[in-house]
Amino acid sequence: MGQLTTHVIDTMHGVPAAGMALTLYRLSGDLADALKSLQLNADGRADTPLLEGAALHAGRYRLVFDVAAYFRQRGAVLSDPPFLDRVTLDFGVADAAAHTHVPLLASPWSYSTYRGS
Repeated sequence: MGQLTTHVIDTMHGVPAAGMALTLYRLSGDLADALKSLQLNADGRADTPLLEGAALHAGRYRLVFDVAAYFRQRGAVLSDPPFLDRVTLDFGVADAAAHTHVPLLASPWSYSTYRGS
C-alpha cells in the first residue's frame, strides 16, 4: 500500500520541527486543490501518512511549509519580510503503490530536500 510522508528538521536548533504547519495540495494543470493542513508532531512528522492507499494517486503534489512562522514561534529574530516565509515543494508521485517520503531540512535562511525512503 502506497503512502506519502514528510519529516522536517530544524537545522538552526538541531531538532525536529515540532509544531511547524504545512499544507498538502494536489496539482492539476494550473489548479492546486488543498487536501490537508496540519501541524507536525514532536518528532517533526505528521501523526499519520499525508496520503495512503486509494487516496494516493500518481501525479503532481505540492507541500507548503510555514517556515517563518515556525522560527518566529521559536524566538528567532527574522527580517520583515523574512528571507524564507513559506517553503513550497512541488514534486511528482510516479508509483502510487510505493512509499514517497519528502523530508525538509530548514533554517530561517536555507532549506534542502531529497527523495527519502
